[in-house]
Amino acid sequence: MGHVIPVLELGKRLLTHHNFTVTIFVVSSHTTTPSPEYSQLLTSFSTTAATSDHLCNIVDVPPANISALVPATAAVVTMIAVTMRETKPALRSAIFAAERRPTVLIVDLFGSDLLDIADELGIPKLVFIASNAWFLSLTVYIPVLDEVVRGEYVDQTKPLGIPGCKPVRPDQVVDPMLDRTDQQYQEYLRIGVQIPKADGVLVNTWEEAEPASLAALRDENLLGRFAKASVYPIGPFTRPVVDSSGPVFDWLDQQPVESVIFVSFGSGGTLSCEQMTEVAWGLELSQQRFVWVVRPPTLATGDAAFFARGTGDDPSGYLPEGFLTRTRDSGRAEILGHRSVGGFWSHCGWNSTLESVTNGVPMIAWPLYAEQKMNAAVVAEELGVGVRPKAAPTKEVVGREEVEKLVRAIMAETLGFGIRSRVKELKISAERALAEGGSSYNALSLVAKGLCEVGRNDGVSVAKSNTIDGGF
Repeated sequence: MGHVIPVLELGKRLLTHHNFTVTIFVVSSHTTTPSPEYSQLLTSFSTTAATSDHLCNIVDVPPANISALVPATAAVVTMIAVTMRETKPALRSAIFAAERRPTVLIVDLFGSDLLDIADELGIPKLVFIASNAWFLSLTVYIPVLDEVVRGEYVDQTKPLGIPGCKPVRPDQVVDPMLDRTDQQYQEYLRIGVQIPKADGVLVNTWEEAEPASLAALRDENLLGRFAKASVYPIGPFTRPVVDSSGPVFDWLDQQPVESVIFVSFGSGGTLSCEQMTEVAWGLELSQQRFVWVVRPPTLATGDAAFFARGTGDDPSGYLPEGFLTRTRDSGRAEILGHRSVGGFWSHCGWNSTLESVTNGVPMIAWPLYAEQKMNAAVVAEELGVGVRPKAAPTKEVVGREEVEKLVRAIMAETLGFGIRSRVKELKISAERALAEGGSSYNALSLVAKGLCEVGRNDGVSVAKSNTIDGGF
């Protein structure tokens, strides 16, 4: 769901606030049945579109067959980047065949190869970054780092400097930077080269949350000379509340305010059997109420994983003996907005991070994949709205004693009171940014005004990759 949520929310904003007609071209990453969450999002989006005077279309573009180009074991970034590139002819045909001539083309991170389609049409081209400004800073600066850094990034003894921004520690680099010989590194480097060719970059963050990174991206003496495109923070875009009924909510309704910690590692996050056992014991030892989205563990031992296939369907087969009878099995739900939820144990995907912040809920940051290690640093160090384990969960098992301390730190200890205060302040800041006259509202209005000056505001095309969960 990583890119689906913010893209749909961007489409809604352009539709309802700025009277654009929007067509979203979705390239599926697989052909499985859509997940319930994905279907709910599309339903919500369709409902919004139905109440608008303008039109919105979602067009499914079948992905190209890349089996002869990359091995089945290729990294997810490689798979998505190559799929988008090879699907370009079909996307081009679909865009040119649209009933209304588009006046702007917006692509997501993995659609940077499509920017020249806008040049063919003679229309503006924008990139939408569904993550934060610090991640964007690293991405546009990676061509420079590629030239000046010798050896593997993870083997460096000093943090990687980014002009005007917080440095990136070697253990925080995004997954494509873990191995420079892997194709996903070349794909990421390619993206870093292409983004500045856009006319503007929209970012799913807001001015008050990341002032330093945004200032650096605009400063010609800092990152501005590498990121030549104008940068517009237009977020935070988060998923709408679709359903708040069912047994989980019945149970939550009976709990004290801010007394429950919600544990979920995203649409693709899984734990090893060993780590799952330690999480279960740590939760029980903390003596805090919790709702845990449990997925079967990976076959691997010791570490956490993302996009890994779990094994087994019966939780009693991989949770500690008696755990299910000693705790309450509450199931899965979208519950961050419930009054009884006082903490979120998350994989730190940017969507999940924004959902936690916009609901005023402090976090345990548990990064597993992609830029999540950077997100965890933003949560714990820059924004100060969460805590994280001493060691990366992907490197070693975090023991039950530390798990207990992390849970109690945000739910029961004095430290949690300060974190809770900061996250509530940030929630108010986010609400103000999106409200009429706020920084994000004004940024998107500025973009919309510029597009109106180029041509009629009735043809926005958004090309995106459907990367995680919910393929057509």
